[in-house]
Amino acid sequence: MGGWAKAVGNTVTHAALKPGRIGPLETRNRIVKTATFEGMTDEGRVTDDLIAHHAGMAARGVALTTVAYGAVEANGRTFSRQLLVDGDSMPGLAALARAVHEYGGAVSLQLAHCGGFSKLASPPRGPSSGWNAYGVASGRPRVQALRSEDLPRIVEAFVQAARTAASAGFDAVEIHCGHGYLLSQFLSPVLNQRTDAWGGSLENRLRLPTEVIRRVVDAVGDRMAVLAKINLSDGVRGGLQVSDSPIIARAMASAGAHGLVTSGGLVQRSAFYLMRGAVPLKQMAAADPSVLQRLALRLFGAVLVRPYPWSPGFFLEPGQAVLDAVNIPVVALGGLDSAATLTQALDQGYSFTAMGRTLLADPDFVQRLVAGDSPVSRCNHCNHCVAEMDHQGVRCVLPPLPPA
Repeated sequence: MGGWAKAVGNTVTHAALKPGRIGPLETRNRIVKTATFEGMTDEGRVTDDLIAHHAGMAARGVALTTVAYGAVEANGRTFSRQLLVDGDSMPGLAALARAVHEYGGAVSLQLAHCGGFSKLASPPRGPSSGWNAYGVASGRPRVQALRSEDLPRIVEAFVQAARTAASAGFDAVEIHCGHGYLLSQFLSPVLNQRTDAWGGSLENRLRLPTEVIRRVVDAVGDRMAVLAKINLSDGVRGGLQVSDSPIIARAMASAGAHGLVTSGGLVQRSAFYLMRGAVPLKQMAAADPSVLQRLALRLFGAVLVRPYPWSPGFFLEPGQAVLDAVNIPVVALGGLDSAATLTQALDQGYSFTAMGRTLLADPDFVQRLVAGDSPVSRCNHCNHCVAEMDHQGVRCVLPPLPPA
């Protein structure tokens, strides 16, 4: 597929603007707003700001906007301001879906569980016992291993959350199997040290994530698209490597996933592997409400938080292994900051293109693409948006663009 494709008359349209399909969902184009934590869910509930944020994405031409980190149970939240997906969240989610649909867009809800990576759960529980650096300041420094009898409850929590999303009118759910959250913790050999049927071989480590996918597809797959977000690599020694990603991708497809979103990194060990660019330690420390966390970032941040260089389309090449392994749509993610990188992704075989910081820095990006321009994002990968998102709401810190 070429980057620019002829449309009606003499208008030339970028291929990313052609309609797409994931499972039962038809989209008006191939552009996805990826899940970036919004910092707009006070007390774990949908707010007017969250609704306006995603409605704005749809109004400016995004096909599918993703609401970030919907915890499937209360202990599945990393911290209290993350969205909790339960019966009480239904009115807010329904209002959000209606607002996006009014602008012709579709909306996805990312479903997640933090497992042992939490400063809220008491105690944090993951696949194996260990250290929870994120919970030190809140008195939760240790992770307890989940019992095998706990796992059916967690699977059911994902299913019920997906049903809530479907009833609220959402068009898709994204099952978060990456970034070091619970399903990723089970997948990663560096975080899963179990010796029972849920650990050891990759086949065993896949059991929980694929069971979640299978059950969610059985519950809602006829009504909405079910995507799985996976790591191409954990970005750490002893973790998942790119060579594992085709096996994981095939397992997710066999479990019934309609599409895959490729990403990477473990938030607790390689946080900036998934974003690349600058590590704004000073801003991160200033924004953290915990005195202990601020002190730790100032004293040890440069040692503990490793930087990774940014480059355009940084996950495209390693994602080829996934493209070669499955016949379902794969969503490209990572460093898509221009019309040229969208072209590169589509030419390579990705079905959709996902952007986060680009759409924060350049809200008019899709509109410029529609107008026939070849936009290049002004994002400079400073990542100050990451430092401030939990406290001021996700936003680009660069001066606002002048009105068109």
